[in-house]
Amino acid sequence: MSTIQRLLPQDVFKTIEDSSEALLIDVRDPVEFRFVGHPIGAINVPWAFAPDMRTNPSFVEQILLLAPSYDTPLFLLCRSGQRSFLAAKALEEAGYQKLTNIEEGFEGSLDASKQRSTLNGWRFHGLPWEQT
Repeated sequence: MSTIQRLLPQDVFKTIEDSSEALLIDVRDPVEFRFVGHPIGAINVPWAFAPDMRTNPSFVEQILLLAPSYDTPLFLLCRSGQRSFLAAKALEEAGYQKLTNIEEGFEGSLDASKQRSTLNGWRFHGLPWEQT
């Protein structure tokens, strides 16, 4: 049975504001993280690398360096919530117990014009973000 929670961005924002131990992990490629933008305070640990979306072979090891306790609350985010769910599943298999996938992701779902950030997602909800 999976222990991965699923929360909307606005609910995650409230939760992590109140927790000093929670980590917000953005699993997008570093180029997406930097140029598209990311939540303020997010840590970039890529699940996969563009352009071929090859899985990061050291993903779990990189998380272990940030969160050596399997009890650390980890909130995972990607563009739309799909890659972050795969990353959460890998962390669950590694033994992490407090995992949350951020539904809708940073940019959200595609609209009828195939554009993002118009229907849902972290940015759509007006939550704090930055570009670096």
